[in-house]
Amino acid sequence: YFSLFPWDLLPNNSEGFDLGCGSGRWAYFCAPKVGRLHCLDPSPLALNVAKEKLSNYENCVFHNAGVDEIPMTDNSMDFGYSLGVLHHIPDTLDGLKKCTIKLKKGAPFLVYIYYAFDNKPNWFKLIWQTTIPFRLFISILPFPLKYIICQLIALFIYFPLVKLSKTLEKFGMKVDNIPLSSYRNQGFYSLRTDALDRFGTKLEHRFTKNQITEMMLEAGLERIEFRVKDPYWCAIGYRCDQ
Repeated sequence: YFSLFPWDLLPNNSEGFDLGCGSGRWAYFCAPKVGRLHCLDPSPLALNVAKEKLSNYENCVFHNAGVDEIPMTDNSMDFGYSLGVLHHIPDTLDGLKKCTIKLKKGAPFLVYIYYAFDNKPNWFKLIWQTTIPFRLFISILPFPLKYIICQLIALFIYFPLVKLSKTLEKFGMKVDNIPLSSYRNQGFYSLRTDALDRFGTKLEHRFTKNQITEMMLEAGLERIEFRVKDPYWCAIGYRCDQ
């Protein structure tokens, strides 16, 4: 996810934010590389998990806040990122704007937004559509039950598909269009986390690459670059100088 991120361009003791930090999955990777990292999440439960996970890093500051209440001063951040979050809010474009305004001019912002399968065949899209009723049902369940079901999905659906992709790839087969093949080099923790993210959330928007580009430009970002392979669509932009 951070393959596009310009670590070498950050100033010494850089200060930035992780919008929707969740359990601290990305902050754990980012914190050792920066001066101060603001970790924001609207869920107190998730934030407590992140605090424990990041307890060895004194440069992390935690905020029980969402995109509508980002506490940092405008034009103050050296970088920002939001991975797998902005597609779960009612107005994704407005969320991008609220993130961008916190950045200094020229500062990078990394974003991962669910894609609309604009680079996949129609049969792939049909498979995804069959999962929507299940997501809508699971997402309204009490959290303990929802959590258990999502862990089972990760174990009995995600994991077998990932193993299939990995096995077929070893035999020289192209696996890009096998559902969940992008996880074939990731651990089971990622499967568990992302199953909960996908099936545990009521609201889900999906955007094409062109739509994401338009939103980033309108939000005040420029020099936009997309990752050309999984995960789609992961993109980086820089706050406009004007």
